[in-house]
Amino acid sequence: MRIGNKLYQNQGIHVISAIFTVIDNQVKVLLIKRKNKPYENMWGLVGGALYNNETLEDGTIREIFEKTGLSKVNLFQFGTYDEIDKTPDMRMIAVCYLGVIDASKATLIKENKNTSDASWFNINSVPELAFNHNKILNEGIIKLKEKITESNILKTLFPNEFTMPEIQRTYETILQKQFDRRNFRKKIISLGLVEDVNKTISQNGSKPAKLYRFKANVAAKKIF
Repeated sequence: MRIGNKLYQNQGIHVISAIFTVIDNQVKVLLIKRKNKPYENMWGLVGGALYNNETLEDGTIREIFEKTGLSKVNLFQFGTYDEIDKTPDMRMIAVCYLGVIDASKATLIKENKNTSDASWFNINSVPELAFNHNKILNEGIIKLKEKITESNILKTLFPNEFTMPEIQRTYETILQKQFDRRNFRKKIISLGLVEDVNKTISQNGSKPAKLYRFKANVAAKKIF
């Protein structure tokens, strides 16, 4: 390879993460507001440039921590974006990850040297984002839909006790479809993913609902 060849120069790699959680039965994505040009003061997905002394996953973990303070995000690589004109200053290849985390156990850093805010947005009310991040987010949501139908990824979002309606609403929100209540409960229990903790909870004066939790060390299974 001829290092001096201009066709090899002025290129870099971005590591971008679409990080999802569930808050008040709503599926949300984490966005950060940029301080710097290009796209100053616009919201975007969490990410930045990869250092040449780190792996893709290490760079992704570092960027998430630096921009938001979050750690222990469950990550899955889902796409590469190679548009030539994605950034105005130089060509950047974007390698993208899907992330899930329990937001109730995480504290966001709202500002650092590159960002002025960080916040969770309902996936149905996301603003126009910097770069090509709307496209990446939309494809991240598609990947999230695939993941929750073939794995126990919701164990990350619901690490503690939950009701069956809470889990059902999460599936319905992400998949954008409705399930029969009795058939849904029967399906989840028959797969052996969850166990009854022999407790109930009443919410907003409703009939007490049973509490469940995901079993430990359950292998991923095709759910729907």
